Amino acid sequence: MKVGPVLRRAIARVTALALLPASIAGITAISASAKPAADPGCLTGPVKHVIYLVFDNTHFMRDNPSVPSDLEQMPHLLNFLTSNGTLMTNDHTILISHTAGGILSSLTGLYPDRQGQTVSNNYFYFDPAHNPQFSTSFKYWTDLVDDSTGTRDPLPNMVFDGQKNTPAPWVPFTRAGCDFGGVSTANIELENIGTGPFGDMSEAFGTGSPEWTDAVVSNAAPSGTPLRAKAFTDYVGIAIHCANGGGICTSNATNTTNSRPDKLPDEPGGYLGYQALYGAKYVDPAITGGNACVNDTEGQPVTDPFGRCGFPGFDGALAKNTLGYVAQMQEAGVPVTYAYISDAHDNHMSSFPAPFNPNFPRASGPGEADYKAQLKAYDDAFAAFFDRLASDGIDKSNTLFVVTADEGDHYAGGAGISQPDGSLAYAHTNCSWTTTPACPSNQIGEVNYNIKAKLPAGTPTFSVHRDSAPAFWVNGQPARTDPTLRKMERDVGALNAIDPYVSSSPTPIFLRLADTVGEKALHMVNTDSARTPSFTAFGNPDYFVTDVNPSCGSNPCIDYHFAWSHGDIQPEIATNWLGLVGPGVKNLGIDSQTWTDHTNVRSTTLALAGLRDDYVNDGRVLIEAIETKALPQSLIAHRATLLRLGDAYEQVNAAFGQFGTDLLIASTRALNSTDETQYESIESSISDLTGQRDNLAAQIRAALNAAAFDDQAINEQQAKAWIAQAKSLLDQASALAAG
Repeated sequence: MKVGPVLRRAIARVTALALLPASIAGITAISASAKPAADPGCLTGPVKHVIYLVFDNTHFMRDNPSVPSDLEQMPHLLNFLTSNGTLMTNDHTILISHTAGGILSSLTGLYPDRQGQTVSNNYFYFDPAHNPQFSTSFKYWTDLVDDSTGTRDPLPNMVFDGQKNTPAPWVPFTRAGCDFGGVSTANIELENIGTGPFGDMSEAFGTGSPEWTDAVVSNAAPSGTPLRAKAFTDYVGIAIHCANGGGICTSNATNTTNSRPDKLPDEPGGYLGYQALYGAKYVDPAITGGNACVNDTEGQPVTDPFGRCGFPGFDGALAKNTLGYVAQMQEAGVPVTYAYISDAHDNHMSSFPAPFNPNFPRASGPGEADYKAQLKAYDDAFAAFFDRLASDGIDKSNTLFVVTADEGDHYAGGAGISQPDGSLAYAHTNCSWTTTPACPSNQIGEVNYNIKAKLPAGTPTFSVHRDSAPAFWVNGQPARTDPTLRKMERDVGALNAIDPYVSSSPTPIFLRLADTVGEKALHMVNTDSARTPSFTAFGNPDYFVTDVNPSCGSNPCIDYHFAWSHGDIQPEIATNWLGLVGPGVKNLGIDSQTWTDHTNVRSTTLALAGLRDDYVNDGRVLIEAIETKALPQSLIAHRATLLRLGDAYEQVNAAFGQFGTDLLIASTRALNSTDETQYESIESSISDLTGQRDNLAAQIRAALNAAAFDDQAINEQQAKAWIAQAKSLLDQASALAAG
């Protein structure tokens, strides 16, 4: 059969290719490999498999009261979680509440000050000349802050206690003899095809290797072409960290040849001799019996936008693609899989590495037809996924399912207009104004605001993390009390503008402010002092604050391309959900009462799997959701006191706990003050309370970790004393907030 004439536009060629049968398009669809043994043998307790899934910006709460939430529109997933386990809907993210920080806190059980991503998804750092330099949160686990030269900041991007590299989340599993698969999840697979001295390709494969050369060629190719995408498709986003003894990396000669050293030089206890498979080029044949493609949940090959088998891109991590990879890994004997699923409210079809599309990106509003269709496709993917796993003997009787999201969102837009098909329609056009906005009632999009153009003359030069909660790095890295910096903070705090979704008159842009003192209370200061922002402003979440003129017209104006805001402090952003199903998990349905956050995911997962980390987690084991028979005696003794201690610990230590919330209010009053004596008094109080909190939190977390993993029951009298200390700190923080 002949394919029609060559189409002029690359995107049309991709579309045409997608419409052809797989065999004609040069792709061979494959069937699932043989079913695995129900017990892979590396986990010794009731849990034999671990499946961790993290969504990007997927909501349990409704964004529009009349439109079912994301989870409500995925009933196969929602019912699986609530009918078989516990869905905790009073979960919380961290600050800054973005994809990288949220995912990495749940992977490590650490707040950002101990895993490194205190501002994400990108950040600045001060070089030796005290000028801000750009970096990104999304890098492979061992990459440096300055991965170009290694000289401007030689510390790890994932920086831990003592300025060491944060311990890697796969280590307890691989040490136990389990292969560990990663699909599109932050920093556990290669994140880029950099070929500089510290780029991902150089670190994983070595400068001058064939893979490195592939990346050099791809990086030199024109954007939006198959060659530009090739190395990205082959090597990024998919990985298997192989078990102690070799695991799948040494299961045959081909895998042995394709594996590379899994280097973790700072790992506590050492990590020598371990191997990994990096990239779909090597993982796909390893888990399919030699085929080049992995199938999605619809039975079609997972490909990039040009039809090449392999990683579909981070935005292309649709449920059908991610779940297809997870199922294939599990069937190939990889019993631990950590995977990411893209959000459903954005159109991802033209994301990198696809050809340029002038209409991309495009956000959808609650109830919009394409948003509903995407959620329906996600639900279908979960239905197929659960059926497939069940036929493999992988189910709630032997598998721990951990399902969550990185953070919530604030929808920036008006009310949709009802359509005959039951969907809602939105105005996908920019809206700008000179004096009074005249945006349609169903306008969609964030309010873009160039802050540099609005600050007065004499404002020092700065770099800003573009966000609804922008962090500022001021050139010269001035001291906190520098008069010029203090004036800039007040000027930022006083800014007003028109937000058409709120009023036709100017209203405040920023609601809260924190400098380095307040940031420390919120776990936003890590052991690399060069990365600490001069200050951070938490805004009205309708805004996207930048340092360049908006592309939508006036300043401010509404850009319809983006409508889902996060990073900020509002409840719809901060509040999240966590689903647990599997051996030892209570069947509680929906638990809306237990206050928890991302750091508790790690401890809870390891406790149920019968493993432990080689460091002390910031989180705690969620005994509220675990059957008594699955807990050690040390987590059963003094249960009532242990629960009270856990709650007190959360409220005094979590970024969105009461302590942090109150100190942020006090910090805002300090930074806005023109009375420097008042400013110093409040800052001194915040610093003192934070120091006391840090000391108390260190003691409590050590005791909670010992109870969970060392069979050391808490001392009840000591625990009650800690609870009293926490209450005192909460009372003092509340009083400081009240002024």
